Amino acid sequence: MASTSIDELDRYILYALQKDARHTSGNDIASARNVSSSTVRNRISKLESSGIIRGSHLDIDYEALGYQLHTIIFCTAPISKREELARNALSVEGVISVREIMSGEKNVHIVALGRNSDDLSRIGRELSDMGFEIAEEEIIRNEYTCPYSPFAGDSTNEA
Repeated sequence: MASTSIDELDRYILYALQKDARHTSGNDIASARNVSSSTVRNRISKLESSGIIRGSHLDIDYEALGYQLHTIIFCTAPISKREELARNALSVEGVISVREIMSGEKNVHIVALGRNSDDLSRIGRELSDMGFEIAEEEIIRNEYTCPYSPFAGDSTNEA
């Protein structure tokens, strides 16, 4: 895949949006970098159309909604079917994300939610029926994320 060149402003836009897209406006970013709001809007549009910004995602407290079991399922899929199986796994009720891993064993990581162990058992059966070999399942206690810090640039002007 070809790399897309971005400049310091683009990197800062990505950092600011990763940090808090919901509460960061184009005006906030423009003020922090001493550029116009229209420049920021145009840059964001360019980043979206080039596929660098692929969307924005909510951080949901699933436990507060009754999904007490947040699990990662480590699966093995045949290399020739890995991508197809990974995409199909998203159709299983309770699966919220899938990662393809570039190694042989445990080459697909599936994150799923359940209200109880019956939900997780059903998810496991459906994944197995699709062609996954389930190698391991782990319950996630907490997950933490942060924006990619090298994109921040001069932190003294942070939004």
